[in-house]
Amino acid sequence: MLDKLESVKENFKELTDKLSNPKVIGNPAEFQKLARRRSELEPVVEAYARYCELRSSFEGAQHMLAAESDPELREMAELEIADLKPKLEELEAELKMLLIPKDEDDNKNTIFEIRAGTGGEEAALFAAVLYRMYSRYAERQGWKCELMSMSDTGLGGIKEVVFAVQGSGAFGKLKFESGVHRVQRVPATEASGRVHTSAATVAVLPEAEEVDVSVDDNELRIDVFRSSGPGGQSVNTTDSAVRVTHLPTGIVVSCQDEKSQHKNKAKALRILRARLLDNARMQSDRDRAEHRRSLVGSGDRSERIRTYNFPQQRLTDHRINMTVYRLNEIVDGDIEDVIKALIEADNLRKLAETENEA
Repeated sequence: MLDKLESVKENFKELTDKLSNPKVIGNPAEFQKLARRRSELEPVVEAYARYCELRSSFEGAQHMLAAESDPELREMAELEIADLKPKLEELEAELKMLLIPKDEDDNKNTIFEIRAGTGGEEAALFAAVLYRMYSRYAERQGWKCELMSMSDTGLGGIKEVVFAVQGSGAFGKLKFESGVHRVQRVPATEASGRVHTSAATVAVLPEAEEVDVSVDDNELRIDVFRSSGPGGQSVNTTDSAVRVTHLPTGIVVSCQDEKSQHKNKAKALRILRARLLDNARMQSDRDRAEHRRSLVGSGDRSERIRTYNFPQQRLTDHRINMTVYRLNEIVDGDIEDVIKALIEADNLRKLAETENEA
């Protein structure tokens, strides 16, 4: 571990030197990239400095205990050792967690895609519940939500919704929400009180910046059409809706929520970049398949990750065997405990992998 920490310290110094280089200062993209990396390393370097200081004091006290014959000085050394030892152990544990490899996309903004699955209108209503839950959670975090595209049923349900969540660390906290969410509840139209099961699919994508994903205009087909809403409402009289097709991958993105064709196209391109970046991430993950066998699952869209049981007020996350009985609060956006448990499980897995490699 100490070798890794020395390497991080040296890397931090090199980044600090580069950030004062006039060539880097004159290149905003490069400067931002290096500054972000330096910022990520800073907590490790600061903790390591505290560790070195404590260890020096601890070793000094041990030396005194071994060398001194004076009872009072020996007692002082013993007290100092007893005081410093738990602090060193605590700091060592903190450093191990800080050395866990970080996902370079964790600090990015996020694009959410929620789609109703099996279950008809009940699934669409559940998709609306999930949209509200994540929107309320974002509010609690002080993040901003931006609706990108929505297709509703006209009965309070949502067939599909795409929205952006903008805020520090948004993707890092929300990335484990990808997968199939299952709901068990009694529909309002069910006279016999029978519990129905339906599902919705959630995809959480890191929002790609232009420097992350380059999209060649020659690889795009842009179609414009007249937007429409449920029941023939919200129909525009101009062709403002935009459909963007990425020819190499076949990815299609449509946006029609804005009255401006230009704004719809801009939103569609943001979603397209996020999907392309997500494709690249998933390919990279497939290339390292052994690292996907984790406690928190693979994030595969087809993997059932969670069940929301309304009659029992129970939420169960199947990846970490976590069950809580306060479902109304959770669907109102109070999901921090669940998200923290998923992040902790992933960190413990990464820590075990790091120790095995060592």
